[in-house]
Amino acid sequence: MHGCTQRCLQLKQLFIKRTTWFLAYSPDQHPIVLQIGGSNLQHIATATELANPYGYDEINFNCGCPSPRVAGHGCFGARLMLDPKFVGEAMSVIASKTDSPVSVKCRIGVDDHDSYYELCDFIYKVSSLSPTRHFIIHSRKALLNGISPADNRKIPPLKYEYYFALLRDFPDLKFTINGGIDSVDEVNTALREGAHGVMVGRAAYKNPWSLLGHVDTAVYGAPSSGVTRRQVLEKYQVYGDSVLWRDGKKPDVRDVAKPLLGLFHSERGNGLWKRKADAAFQNCTTIKSFFEETLDAIPDFVLDAPISGPPLISENPFAGVRDKLPPPYDSKEQELMSA
Repeated sequence: MHGCTQRCLQLKQLFIKRTTWFLAYSPDQHPIVLQIGGSNLQHIATATELANPYGYDEINFNCGCPSPRVAGHGCFGARLMLDPKFVGEAMSVIASKTDSPVSVKCRIGVDDHDSYYELCDFIYKVSSLSPTRHFIIHSRKALLNGISPADNRKIPPLKYEYYFALLRDFPDLKFTINGGIDSVDEVNTALREGAHGVMVGRAAYKNPWSLLGHVDTAVYGAPSSGVTRRQVLEKYQVYGDSVLWRDGKKPDVRDVAKPLLGLFHSERGNGLWKRKADAAFQNCTTIKSFFEETLDAIPDFVLDAPISGPPLISENPFAGVRDKLPPPYDSKEQELMSA
């Protein structure tokens, strides 16, 4: 009996440790959103409850991931768009287990279920069956058979007109636009066109200095900090070394340093920096030693240059989108059909 109790205690401690590893974050990361995925209501409820002590600013439900490892198992990710009733139930469960705002991230359709009416049907049912009032819309449909997640981010055509039609047809809801937006200038253009919010993913990861470095000033109107990449890396070193090896194995130096690999995009020394980084991942045990082995590839004039003005784009990706809006969605018709 004593051995069983001891084993249960060990498992509980391991569970708490693993939960903390996944959910803990630095306080200066606010505002921060936790995304939950799944197709089991009890598991979704438990995940939400586990997140509560960590004080996330929003809980988001994943209805957009096209990965076969996600959408292909257990009706998870983008495949959930085909079952708006379940998504509404899941969002009600999430909202009942947290005081944080809730949201859904989705595509504009799945496979052949890609009409504007079907998208509206999804939005209408989820928002009617739950407290959900915020949707993040990736303006491409998801193809669940035959193409990779990477191709799903570029092969299905962008249909920004679906997003702007949602603004028209659901004035009481909030919509954030996502997909194909690659610069701060495009972010501001989307906002001027009426977008409630803008999500930028891959572009921010691939070229964080040129994009994220301008958000505070170009989007929010803050004065320029004059910060340099060297100063950013000095702060990142303190953060990185504080989170290494939290469970004895992970995160390792590669995990913590990988988000930095786009910091010198298109700059002198970028290629050499990445080659040195690949080699340093094999032997470095701290972020400090990683920088010592790699940053000599980058000239001082690059490291010490303050952020310059944001580059301008040559054309408006949303030009003419209002002329292509689909016919308005009639929610009364939907109510009659569901009666």
